[in-house]
Amino acid sequence: MNFNFTAVPRTVFGEGALETAAPRLKEFGKKALIVTGKIITKTGLTAQVQEVLKGQGIDSVVFNDLPGEPTDLMIYAGVEVFKSEKCDFIVGLGGGTPLDSAKAVAAMAVLPGKLADYAGKEMSGKFAPLVLIPTTAGTGSEATKYLVFTDTATDSKLLLKGDALLPELSVLDYTYTLSSPASITLATGMDALTHAVESYTCVKHTPVTDMYCLDAIKRIFKYLPAAVKDGSDKVARENMLLAAWEAGVAINTSPTTIVHGMSRPIGAVFHVPHGISNAMLLVECLRAVLPGAYGRFAELGVLVGAACEKDDEKTAAEKFLGALEEFTKNLKIPTLREYGLDLEKFAEKEEKMAGDSVASGSPANCYKVLTKEEQIAVYDILRSK
Repeated sequence: MNFNFTAVPRTVFGEGALETAAPRLKEFGKKALIVTGKIITKTGLTAQVQEVLKGQGIDSVVFNDLPGEPTDLMIYAGVEVFKSEKCDFIVGLGGGTPLDSAKAVAAMAVLPGKLADYAGKEMSGKFAPLVLIPTTAGTGSEATKYLVFTDTATDSKLLLKGDALLPELSVLDYTYTLSSPASITLATGMDALTHAVESYTCVKHTPVTDMYCLDAIKRIFKYLPAAVKDGSDKVARENMLLAAWEAGVAINTSPTTIVHGMSRPIGAVFHVPHGISNAMLLVECLRAVLPGAYGRFAELGVLVGAACEKDDEKTAAEKFLGALEEFTKNLKIPTLREYGLDLEKFAEKEEKMAGDSVASGSPANCYKVLTKEEQIAVYDILRSK
């Protein structure tokens, strides 16, 4: 058995995690660029982070011009601030957009060319140190070597990767997620669940990633409904933040598969939030690849209590899919139609989206690899609901 396992060098978890980690911040330099969003800034959390930095003798400047999911133009603007302010390191604060943007700014402050030039390549170099602080429980970006952005020239959502994109330090304090609204909690939580299920059923899975995935799936099935129902539920919030981190750790080694491959183009073309597009596709995408990995899905059926040990693999796998479908229905995940997408335009874009999905490489991580035509057929099913 041979595999590489990639993880963040240091993670501090728990209430007051930033204060615990504060003495280490001096290792990264004397001036930080804080990449965050305007909403986070308004809550006062950005100012809190600045105070912690100041307490360590570190100056900071805020870049929060992030109106939506990351685009190349937003990132280039961040690079200009980083360079003009002569910053030494970057603090990403917020959900997936600020964290992914922080990674991209660190990389493009060093690398030549455009972001899109690095699609399909390993991003490497001596990037500015990254400190990532999530305020949502879902993307797992604080634990991953990936970033996703939309290339505005082609209207394509691209995945970039590289060990150099891993943060030097991840700071996870569940109290920072308490103000996250139910809609964001749901979207990000479903993203984390998708990460964990895809990683567990990926051809690159390992015994180590399996451990992280199984624990994450158990926690999400138990605590996501509670976190959506009552955002002040500290136990649910803490468990969801841990689960999202676990799933993020897992996809570094055993990456995402068909769902992410097919959902990224929907986000790029129709601007559907990433977690929701994953959630809308989750059951039908997995149904299409189920025959390739009955055994893996069967184990998940037993894990969530939908199947028992005496069930044959096919039955147990289908029971897991049934439990997953019930889970999404109870959380009121919308269909494409219910979400309000233009279904005629969706049909027109299916060929491009399926092509982008195949090109991303993610669907090739399934035990059953779907062709472009088979992915179009899945889009057709989703459009008919």
